[in-house]
Amino acid sequence: MSHNPINLALRFVLELVALFAIGYWGWTQHTGILQPLLGIGLPLLAAAAWGTFRVPDDPGKPPVAVPGWVRLLLEVVYFGGAVIGLAAASQPTAALILGIVLVVHYALSYDRIRWLLTGRR
Repeated sequence: MSHNPINLALRFVLELVALFAIGYWGWTQHTGILQPLLGIGLPLLAAAAWGTFRVPDDPGKPPVAVPGWVRLLLEVVYFGGAVIGLAAASQPTAALILGIVLVVHYALSYDRIRWLLTGRR
């Protein structure tokens, strides 16, 4: 199910929403020089980590190959940080909606989670 085009499109949208949420937190929680540094820098750092640390059997050559459980942990930190960031930025409804959609997405992607944890497709 994780390779279903609709689920892949949902995953892409979730990745973009998470980047926005991380930047939104950085922008709204700080002032002065920290505001643009965190509002722009944190999403850039998150996107760089997202694209750099990948599992070898994912499409394309990974810049830095990591075991599946490390990639899954990175995803938990990335998406969890986005949900927590929205909640901390006084957007509890958006945080709840994002959290629910993420749970549904990962429930539909059970085969990918199994592959990341066991290495078996």
